[in-house]
Formats: sequence, C-alpha cells, structure tokens
Amino acid sequence: MSARIPISRRAFLSGSATTVAAATVPGLLPARASAGTSRPNILLVITDDQPRQTEWATPQTMDWLAGQGTEYTHAFATTPLCAPSRASIFTGQYAHNHGVRGNRQSARLDHSRTVHRYLQQAGYRTGLYGKFLNGWKAGDNPPFFEDWAVLARPTYDNGVWNVNGVVQSLPDYTTTVVEHRALGFLQRTVTDSRPWFLCLSPYAPHGPNKPDRRYAGTEVPDWQGRPSVFETDKTDKPPYIQHANATPGDGAAVRAAQLRTLRSVDDMVAAVHGRLEALGQLDNTLVFFIGDNGFSWADHGWHRKSVPYAPSVRVPFYVSWPAAGLNTGRPDDRLVANIDIAPTVLEAAGLMRTGRFALDGHSLLAPYGRDRLLLEWWRQKSDERPHSWASLVTADRQYTEYYDTRLGRGGRPAGSGKVMFREYYDLARDPGQLANLLHGATPEQEADLRIPALSARLALDRTCTGTTEAPVPGHPPSP
Repeated sequence: MSARIPISRRAFLSGSATTVAAATVPGLLPARASAGTSRPNILLVITDDQPRQTEWATPQTMDWLAGQGTEYTHAFATTPLCAPSRASIFTGQYAHNHGVRGNRQSARLDHSRTVHRYLQQAGYRTGLYGKFLNGWKAGDNPPFFEDWAVLARPTYDNGVWNVNGVVQSLPDYTTTVVEHRALGFLQRTVTDSRPWFLCLSPYAPHGPNKPDRRYAGTEVPDWQGRPSVFETDKTDKPPYIQHANATPGDGAAVRAAQLRTLRSVDDMVAAVHGRLEALGQLDNTLVFFIGDNGFSWADHGWHRKSVPYAPSVRVPFYVSWPAAGLNTGRPDDRLVANIDIAPTVLEAAGLMRTGRFALDGHSLLAPYGRDRLLLEWWRQKSDERPHSWASLVTADRQYTEYYDTRLGRGGRPAGSGKVMFREYYDLARDPGQLANLLHGATPEQEADLRIPALSARLALDRTCTGTTEAPVPGHPPSP
C-alpha cells in the first residue's frame, strides 16, 4: 500500500505551513539511519525528456528500482527543461537560486556548489558519462569529475565526445557508449577501494527519439490516449494552448519512438545491475533514476515540454539502497522532486550535518512531507510560447500564474512581471486538467478558492533562497 501523508486543503490554501511531519512512513529511514553502514556508492541515472507511463519500455529497470526499491509516484521536475532541471539535480536548488533558468544559461551554474564537488572533496571517485548540460562545449572538461565521457553535441550515432580531455568521435550508438564506459568505471573498483559517485546520462528518449537498430521495428502497446489528448473545448486555457494543434496521432507517434529508444536505456541499467551484483556492491549502492523533465504527447494539443501540465512536469523517479532498507518495493506518494536528490546524497554520505549547504530540497531519508512544491519556467525569447510561468502544486491542487517576463541579458528575468493569465485545477477530481476553475470565476468565487492567499504564497516561494539548516527527522526546514 502506498504511504500517503494526509495534507489538508486548508493547509495549502492558507499558505501557513510549508511541511507536514509524518510519524512513520514505510520504506523510509530516520535521517541518521545510514550511520551503521559504510559510506554508500552513489549511482545517478538521468534520462532526457522521459515522461511517466513509459514503464513498458523499461521492465528490467522497474524490476530492480521499483520492485526492489522505491517508486515515487508524485515526482516532479521543478523546471520542465533540460539544463535547469539538471542543474537542480546537481545542486538541490530551484532554478531561480542556481541561476540556470534556460537552456542557454548553463554557464551560470556555480560548479563549486554541486553534489559531485562535495563528494569528490570528501574522497569519492567521480564519473560522468553521457549528456551533461545543454550547450556544453566539446573542449571543456566537466568540473569535479575524475573520469568522464561527455557527449558534446547530443545525438544517437557517431557522437563527438570529450573523453577525459580528448575530443574524439565514437561510432557506437550513444546509449551503448554510456553503458560500456559505466561498466569500465565499476570494474575499476576491484583495485580502487574508494566509494564512488557515477552519473549516467543517456540522450534517450529525447527527440529525434532514434532507437538502436535492434529495436527500430519493435512493436509497442497500443495507446488509447488520455482525456487531455482529446480536449476540444480549450476556451479556459491560455492563448498558446488554445492555438496548439498537435493531434492524437502526433502523440502516439512520438510515444512509440520514445518507448523504442528507451529499450536501450533499460539494457544499460540491467548491465549496470549485473556488474554491481558481480562485484558485490549492489547492497551498499544508493541508486537514483529520474527523467530530467516529462513530455506532452499532444495533451491539450501541446507536443513538447515547458508547460505546467502534468505530462510535462511529472517524471519517473526510483530509488534503491538495500543496505539502508530502501529495497521493499513499496511505492511512496509524497510530493518529491529533482531538488531532493542532492540533499539525499549528502545525507547518505554523511555530509549534511555541517549546515554548509543552502538547499531547497530535502533528504528523502527523513520521514517528512512537504505540503506544496514550486514549479517555474522562463520565456527565453519574446516570441516563444508559453509566457514565463510559476506554479504551486500539492497532491490534489495546482495554481499557476503566467507573467509578462522573459530572460534578458545575463539570463536574468526582464519585463513588467504583469500577470497575464491564471489557472487553478482540482487534481483529485480533474487529473487531466480539463477544467480551469478560474475561467469565468467571480471575485467571490476566487475568494472562496483562496486565490489571493495562493498568489501571495506563490510570490514568496518564487523568491525563496533555500536553507542551510541541518534537517531534523520529521521537521525539515522550510523551502
């Protein structure tokens, strides 16, 4: 049974509480539970544009990390765009704090505040294979990694890689390159006893969603769509969605291509599992698997990411750590996000208690539950759709504001900041986000929904600066 922490609607609407304590959550540990084990190895797998409902393509991954780990069923990318999301994974911070607000702002990331820097400083061997950050130059070495093969221009075949400082072409399918490099990194533990941090980041299933040749003709299960794909009355939606015209056929086509492309990712994960088992390191390896953002399969006529709707912001997220008890196969439906990975890693490695790290996320090893999560996205060009937006989401509600804002010089927001459009959804009754409850609402109805309080709470969360407080089990710091 899923362990759900009850959160009242009043707590969300009032904006007075930021977290809700849980006495006992199956499959979770007190914050100090790892003290009895040696420092764990840490494996982080980041896929590119992988939405939920892709489990058919990754049965081996599901068997290991969901069946013998924990699946987080309410997991989000706080900014549904590649570079900002990846920077949030590495820092545990919202994009407005780490500064990488768009795919053109990767250079703004302060690498000295990343989880791999802290781990390397603490004596971990660090490795990175695959995509790093958008716009990463081929000749630039990724900071604080000891061994790497970075895909300079993301592609599926004949990629250009920076391999430990040498730029070269590698002819193999790029997911296969990541797999082989990973296995070599793991094998070196035979002669190197240090704990390790390994980040595997295949390009899959990002467009053009090109599968390996052995999966090019694979039949995928039929798809009947979902209500949001067939929505016809969009008068309650913002203008960019009213004009979005992707068809159910468009959605079915990209879904099939993504599923075929993910089959190689599943093979990679299975190979890594086998090598860890053979080396006797499976038990004390903390494993994360997450998509950097979701993807819309023509939901509301939209056929990309970057929007505040569930297919774009919700992601697959699995964690396993047998030595610490995270191997029960029990799902967890707390509200979690990519920003929670870095604090979980730091906690597991014994680095969290110093209070040095300004974080927006919280360690998943503590039995806590947040009452809301901030989602945010910035328009990068004046003619780009959608407008910049920010959103508050809970287990059953979502409030979104769109702004007259875009990224200006230096990657900082510019514009009047005027609210251009608003949306509010009852996710319990309307998971497809078909009925915007603010469409045609009177001021009295908005007051009943506590919209003024929500707007004020959203304004505060958009300017939060994280915390350096040490976590206390059941009482995590505010965002």
